[in-house]
Amino acid sequence: MHTAFFVLLSASVARYLARHADGPHTPWVIALSVLLAALYVLGPALGTRPTPRRLTWLGLVVAAWALLVVLAPSFAWCAVPLFYTGLRTLPLRAAVPLVALLTALAVAAQLRLAGWADPNVLLAPPAVAAVATTVFVVMQRQAVRRDALIDDLVRTRRELAATERREGTLAERERLAREIHDTLAQGLSSQRMLLQAADRLWDTAPGTARDHVRTAAAIAERSLAEARRFVHDLTPADLAEGGGLLQALRAVAERETTPRLAVRVHTEGSPPDPLPAPVESALLRIAQGALANVREHAAATTATLTLTCLDDQIVLDVTDDGRGFDPGAPALAPAAATDSRGHGLPAIRARLRQLGGTLTIESAPGEGTALSAAIPLEPR
Repeated sequence: MHTAFFVLLSASVARYLARHADGPHTPWVIALSVLLAALYVLGPALGTRPTPRRLTWLGLVVAAWALLVVLAPSFAWCAVPLFYTGLRTLPLRAAVPLVALLTALAVAAQLRLAGWADPNVLLAPPAVAAVATTVFVVMQRQAVRRDALIDDLVRTRRELAATERREGTLAERERLAREIHDTLAQGLSSQRMLLQAADRLWDTAPGTARDHVRTAAAIAERSLAEARRFVHDLTPADLAEGGGLLQALRAVAERETTPRLAVRVHTEGSPPDPLPAPVESALLRIAQGALANVREHAAATTATLTLTCLDDQIVLDVTDDGRGFDPGAPALAPAAATDSRGHGLPAIRARLRQLGGTLTIESAPGEGTALSAAIPLEPR
């Protein structure tokens, strides 16, 4: 629209000079044209809001144009860009009368130039003004709706980002809780049981009591290593030693083996090399959690870890010959389903769910328990 204004202004000046170069009003026309161009250039620097400076500027522009039209009617077509200038500066109720005034001046100037009541002169300027006003109003309403949609989109994106942050925080808390449960909490529980047993046997069987204390010290040392690893990068200490999943499972089985519970490890097939780190970590934590439940709740004498490696999945089975429970009636055996800290099987299910795995439990009262955790090696 700015370009159109200067094109029309230049064309009007050229037309006037071509026909009235020697006229008495030529200096005034040239001076007013330069003044109008200078005033128009200042417009963008004043913004678009109807401030007092902007309103004063608009009045000077309209006045300069009106004087030009009086001196040279050919400048009347510069009114079209001025329509939009008024509509952008003033509220619609004030801009429409201004557009009507500019249109009336343009019609009067064209009638004077034509010398008779030309219907085209009478109808064309009002039609152009009506179209220009309608287009501007429609575009303005669309701009308002677009701005509202953009604001809604920005607000929705902010709310979504906040929701994702909250969900990420909750997921991280849950993950940290599982990690603590499978490492530090289990170690502390084992130490407590061993120290309580040593306290009971300290006078009657000091040798056995000292063995319990030494075992508790070894567990404390291992828990310290887990805590340091936990702070570093949450990688299980058994896996961080670089021996792979099988060696880590054997280390867990060796630590869990006591005079009352024998833990064995079997393998079927060879795990892929390398096995994805999240899968290794999840299987080791599942084994630790399952053995902790066996130790604390099952009253078993034997437990077996079986790692089965297939083409499309890897399966860890944990079986024991303990008291068992009814999986369909968790209220009958709450200790077997979870421990007093609220984790156990829920933590195992959460780990498997993150990796697209499944958990199967087979048990019955007096017949032991078989837990099977399967993790796909390819994403589903």
